[in-house]
Amino acid sequence: MIKPFISLLLLCAGAYTASAGNRDTLRIMTYNIHHCNPPTKSKSGEIEVEAIARVINAQKPDLVALQEVDVRTGRAGGVDQAAMLASQTGMQVYFAKAIDHDGGDYGVAILSRLPLSDMQTIHLPETANPGSEDRVIAIAKVTLRGGKNIIFASTHLDVSNAAVRDEQATEINKIAAGNKLPFILAGDLNCKPESASYQILLQRFTPSCTDCAFTIPVNHPNRVIDHILWTNAKRFRAATSKVINEPYPSDHLPVVAEVLIR
Repeated sequence: MIKPFISLLLLCAGAYTASAGNRDTLRIMTYNIHHCNPPTKSKSGEIEVEAIARVINAQKPDLVALQEVDVRTGRAGGVDQAAMLASQTGMQVYFAKAIDHDGGDYGVAILSRLPLSDMQTIHLPETANPGSEDRVIAIAKVTLRGGKNIIFASTHLDVSNAAVRDEQATEINKIAAGNKLPFILAGDLNCKPESASYQILLQRFTPSCTDCAFTIPVNHPNRVIDHILWTNAKRFRAATSKVINEPYPSDHLPVVAEVLIR
């Protein structure tokens, strides 16, 4: 499923830069893609993978965290959305299955213009409510152009139970603490900045923004639940962080952050 990394794509994309003083700048996106089903076409169930790809390509990210990705499900017409998005963006992909759904798989994914290795899928706990939908975190080591390594992760936390989100946030902190490399976390965390779950993450992570723009609902956004954060604050600094006003392809607006890595 992982497409070979093609160095020519890096040269053409122009999204990744290495600055003076041995610093790297990364452009990071997180996007809940609603299984590529535009909200205005939810009744018909129409799938438009190319609409999601256009949004991604317009932003020229180096790394993308995707949520609500369908792979060969009936509702997606048997399409491998992860592989198709990789093809349409010219990026590598790693898909992490969370659950079986409609004859296929459903989960999160990572897209990257940079080499990925040591990919893994870790299931997150749900002991506070054992009936909750299974949730995962996709993790990959990313090798930057200068040879440095970082960890990039995509996740989608529980939507309905705050106690489950709290334990999932705690588990993510443990995963990050057990990793010696700088760790970037991106995803639909289903929690606002003032929530207990988000505050748990802030014990380990630094957010890309402190007055973050709203990400949902797309037509009249009134809350932010999609986030980009990182450990090792001395190594990372946010240059910019913004929400992209693209309301058509999904029921979430994507977040894009430019991060300076020292």
